[in-house]
Amino acid sequence: MLTGQIKKMRSELNADHPINYYLPIGDEEVSLNQYIGKQLTLRFEQSINCQNCGKKTKKSFSQGYCYPCMKKLARCDMCIMKPETCHFHEGTCREPEWGQENCFVPHYVYLSNTSGLKVGITRHTQIPTRWVDQGATQATIIFKVSTRQQSGFVEMAFKDLIADKTNWRTMLKENQPDRDLVAEASSLKEKLAESMDSIITNFSANEIESITGETVNLRYPILEFPTKIKSHNFDKNPLVEGTLMGIKGQYLIFDTGVINIRKFTAYQISLMD
Repeated sequence: MLTGQIKKMRSELNADHPINYYLPIGDEEVSLNQYIGKQLTLRFEQSINCQNCGKKTKKSFSQGYCYPCMKKLARCDMCIMKPETCHFHEGTCREPEWGQENCFVPHYVYLSNTSGLKVGITRHTQIPTRWVDQGATQATIIFKVSTRQQSGFVEMAFKDLIADKTNWRTMLKENQPDRDLVAEASSLKEKLAESMDSIITNFSANEIESITGETVNLRYPILEFPTKIKSHNFDKNPLVEGTLMGIKGQYLIFDTGVINIRKFTAYQISLMD
């Protein structure tokens, strides 16, 4: 048995093999692929400690923070979810230094095949991690931009034609058929040429660059997809157990239901096989 505070699963791409998943528990890291097809038990020990200040909290906010930290941290601000609403230039960023380090760095706008075709954004350091966390089976970069806010403007233009959200239930039930993402990107860019020209003219030269990237294919360690989606929730039932049938995105897929590990960041969990 291993007990400790958990974080979102870490993933590693493995050429020609399914993605390797690791679960951080306290100071340890457990390889989860070894448990696929075997019995696994996770038990919530009724303790949550804020991943920023370390204080005990009765409820987790923004995936692992106490309420005071959630209200003061820039990473928990609404502009992280909606980058086009960035208010750094108004001098109201909660943490200006954090904003400089995380929002004023290169970002990518990408197309992925998750529960269907979708558009998304991520920092340059989070590829392919972001794609794995969303459960994408294919992904390709379509634009490189200089700031997070710029990525939000570009994403908004594409949202008029395709989704920017993943239907997590559909994503967990099956893999979508492969698509020609490069051709899809070319078609979308052509349809949005006027909108993109308008966005680009608001910034300096080379701040927004159109990219024709290669399609990255991602394989997940799954023995069997669930036919019905039943969600486990540590807040309602502290015990999650069953045969681990697979892992996709940040979800563990048991024969008894699925659980989003990222949702329970900072929870004290015991793992037992």
